[in-house]
Amino acid sequence: MQARSIGDVRVGAIGLGGMPMSIEGRPDEERSVATIHAALDAGVTLIDTADAYHLTAIDVGHNETLIARAVAGYGGDTSEVLIATKGGHLRPGDGSWTQNGSPEYLKRACDASLKRLGVEAIGLYQFHRPDPTVPYADSVGAIRDLLDAGKIRYAGISNANPEQIRLANEILGGRLVSVQNQFSPAFRSSEPELELCAELGIAFLPWSPLGGISNAGRLGSRFAAFQQVAQDHGVSPQQVCLAWMLAKAPVVIPIPGSSRPETIRDSVASAELELSADEFSRLDAA
Repeated sequence: MQARSIGDVRVGAIGLGGMPMSIEGRPDEERSVATIHAALDAGVTLIDTADAYHLTAIDVGHNETLIARAVAGYGGDTSEVLIATKGGHLRPGDGSWTQNGSPEYLKRACDASLKRLGVEAIGLYQFHRPDPTVPYADSVGAIRDLLDAGKIRYAGISNANPEQIRLANEILGGRLVSVQNQFSPAFRSSEPELELCAELGIAFLPWSPLGGISNAGRLGSRFAAFQQVAQDHGVSPQQVCLAWMLAKAPVVIPIPGSSRPETIRDSVASAELELSADEFSRLDAA
């Protein structure tokens, strides 16, 4: 698989999003582990998780623990696998999502993630979502402190606007390596953030790039241009979607969520799909 950069690390151009393996509707652990192993077999070296990917208040960090166990149990070389996790977004256990961006909480959350992942330093740690009750600079300052302390190797942010991206990069002393925002054919409002990341050379990691768990299977029926290009190439509309994102800028690294080996294999194949200039223009205008 072609490689792209997060900081000075090269990773496969398609990552794996772990959330579907741990929230509502999650599969049994055997299938989840098979999915992670299939991703590694296919050349995926970026796996994205978060401490908030769980069901109840008593299984916080379920996805982190699952991924750590699956990677540790993989028979091949995992030395180049970058596990990215996030802190600052919480699930109390009633299905809702809340935020806590206080520096004290983020530092505790990072320590807990370190233990679940079983590492001395987290590969990529991302501030999950801005907390309206805490100054953004204070939250990012905690991420800077974690970076300076060596508890994380690289620092990123998620669900950020252009102003927050610039501020975070300033607070981190130019060490912001990634921005993870929602982006898909149905959700194009993160175009300014993508363009800014391309300008600054910061990796842009689209989450829910296929439209989310409930919509991914209907991508072709919702967007005719993607269905038509897929038919022309004899591939899935989902492959076309990810290839379109990769063609938008060399900093884009989609992280489609998956809980089945066959879906992550299909996603990875998009890295080899070449779109013509006309096809890209048609998709980009869809």
